[in-house]
Amino acid sequence: MKIVGMILCGGFGKRLKPITEKIPKPLVEIKEDYTILDKQLFDFKNAGINEVYLLTGFLHEKIEERYGDEYNGIKIHYIIEDKPLGTLNAIRLGMEALDEEKEVVIRNGDIVADLNLKRMIEEGKKSDCPVTMFVTQMRSPYGIVELVGDKIESFKEKPLLNKYINGGIYFTKGLLDFGEFETGDIEKTLFPLLAKNNNLGYYKEDDLFWMAIDTNKELETVKKEYKNKTDKPWGYEKILVYTDKYLTKELYLKEGFQTSLHYHDKKDETMYILSGSGYIEFEDKKEYFGKNDSIRIKPGVIHSIVASENTVLHEVSTPFLDDTIRKKDFYQRN
Repeated sequence: MKIVGMILCGGFGKRLKPITEKIPKPLVEIKEDYTILDKQLFDFKNAGINEVYLLTGFLHEKIEERYGDEYNGIKIHYIIEDKPLGTLNAIRLGMEALDEEKEVVIRNGDIVADLNLKRMIEEGKKSDCPVTMFVTQMRSPYGIVELVGDKIESFKEKPLLNKYINGGIYFTKGLLDFGEFETGDIEKTLFPLLAKNNNLGYYKEDDLFWMAIDTNKELETVKKEYKNKTDKPWGYEKILVYTDKYLTKELYLKEGFQTSLHYHDKKDETMYILSGSGYIEFEDKKEYFGKNDSIRIKPGVIHSIVASENTVLHEVSTPFLDDTIRKKDFYQRN
């Protein structure tokens, strides 16, 4: 069954004013000339989704102006809700526009996350439930204190809690049956009913960046995250330290993905594995790695980093920032 994407793009973004007085929330930039919607379409493309329905309303013409009918190899459709009647109505209109039964990934239009969407789809297909919801760990909005006896033992600044919240991304195995529901928010109508009937599954990934941009404070948090960060088809690359003596990058590779097959003309680098596992694929061998391992790669050595599970590593090298010669790309580049 063919899979398509849907993105809820019709909100007013009232708490992001004055930014959202002239542009809809999905067009808010998280980095120069890189919008929330750019990021979401990038994620869809790299999960193998090449057809997306944008569920629009407020200032929909601005979205159409930027993306047109095709964007970076993705076919774009627009479903315009004349009057906002909640997320359920917008999704229902999107489902009605499909010309045949399809699997669908639905995203809230204000979510920025390093989610392995491809793996979520694979797990959703295996699930006994018709709908799978991405859930993410809740972060305390406040710092907390640890108590022992009649004393305070320590402080923790806004820690992750042992509770999960709706991450705003959903996978459906086919068209949704909305029953008697026509309007309102799907999170308060259909989803509780599905859960009550044991028809709502979940997918979770811990220790990843996730943010719903609803306020200027949250927008600033995402912009700070993206200050030296670049999304890649396989994850992301973030510059941590760059001096005239050395360069340190953080690389995040999603399970089942790999970097291009490449080499460095001058750069001498060492990979320090912080979490996850996989291997470095050389021309004549594979060198496997796990947490706390380190692997040195000398200049001129052709290699690709392959992730067997979600992997975070630090790449410490000589300071040649753009010294990468690609021999083979495994993903279509924009």
